[in-house]
Amino acid sequence: MKAVAEATQGRALMPVEEALQRLLTFAVAAPIRETESLALAHCDGRVLAQPLVASLDLPPWPNSAMDGYALRCADASGEPLPVSQRIFAGQAPAPLQPGTCARIFTGAPVPEGADCVEMQENVEVLDDGRVRFARPLTAGQNIRPQGQETRAGEEVLAAGTRLGPIELALAATLGVPTLSVVRRPRVAVLSTGDELVEPGEPLGPGQIFNSNRQLLISWLERLGCEPVDVGILADDLAQTRACLAGLRGIDLILSTGGVSVGEADYLGIALREAGELDLWKLAIKPGKPLTFGHWQGVPVLGLPGNPTSTLVTFGLLARPYLLRRQGVDDVTPLGVDVPAGFDWPRAGTRREYLRARLESGQACLYPNQSSGVLRSAAWAEGLVEVPEGQTLQVGDPVRFIPLSELLG
Repeated sequence: MKAVAEATQGRALMPVEEALQRLLTFAVAAPIRETESLALAHCDGRVLAQPLVASLDLPPWPNSAMDGYALRCADASGEPLPVSQRIFAGQAPAPLQPGTCARIFTGAPVPEGADCVEMQENVEVLDDGRVRFARPLTAGQNIRPQGQETRAGEEVLAAGTRLGPIELALAATLGVPTLSVVRRPRVAVLSTGDELVEPGEPLGPGQIFNSNRQLLISWLERLGCEPVDVGILADDLAQTRACLAGLRGIDLILSTGGVSVGEADYLGIALREAGELDLWKLAIKPGKPLTFGHWQGVPVLGLPGNPTSTLVTFGLLARPYLLRRQGVDDVTPLGVDVPAGFDWPRAGTRREYLRARLESGQACLYPNQSSGVLRSAAWAEGLVEVPEGQTLQVGDPVRFIPLSELLG
């Protein structure tokens, strides 16, 4: 492993695609296998551990798609038909008497013997209560057939599906009260740097408030993880080693700052000493000094300390890594091509991700793209991807990744 680390350090900056594939390979090799059974109300954002298989047909019987009248098409000969029964949703109807129709309401079971439903707007109700059907009718019209949505025994959701309101509603439709989900990954979150102070504490000379802690803890919870707040780690190598050694029952150590090659970047030093550095320095902007390695077998992902560097690298690299460890197959955020609302005359040597929003259908940039300006991300609706070596003019197509795709 040490030889791999040295080779990584000596090579050119690693392309984003290669870094992502390597991270996903590491994720596949360290899946979260433990599961738990939870009530549907507690499954939002979790990952399904076992396929959801339908135990009944949906719908379980033919039902009416309209408020109207159920009848046999053959009986609609132009002569008025008497109404033999009224059928509401939740009732079990009697078989339809020949030569009659049934008043029926949306969702109610279609009576045996009826083969169509005519909506109430298209019929004439006579003074004596009989109903005249003036339009031609076809078998099956306005009837939802049994099993239209799914059949008993059919796989409805695959293992590895991220559960949201729609998936949970589907499980409820099938009468499932609990689901087996992947255990929440336990992620230790630590910030490095003597310059950091938590909000609410007094600022000393040269100090700033720690925003990355809040960003990552909130984000991890959205991804179904269990954050373990380690706090701020001082710029001290011995304390860094002691902190890493003291972590127990952790699936990932996630840090911000301290992963570059400066004299005070002690997390990177500790990982290099241990000979477990697998990724280092990416061809990405913002976010070049990203580190991935292992400390005594526990994966360590070191993100850059600047706020937007943390945001970009977590969204594009850490997020898919954590989802893949939970068994999610599709971890690629949706991107759409939109016209650029800006010129980009200088081709860069790294893949750039620019904070942008859509205005009149074009991607427009925040004026200050510094990696230390978190306000740019609060203003933005997404990230514009500019590949290395590419220039742009207004109107050129660019890939726009909505922040909603990354944050959820």
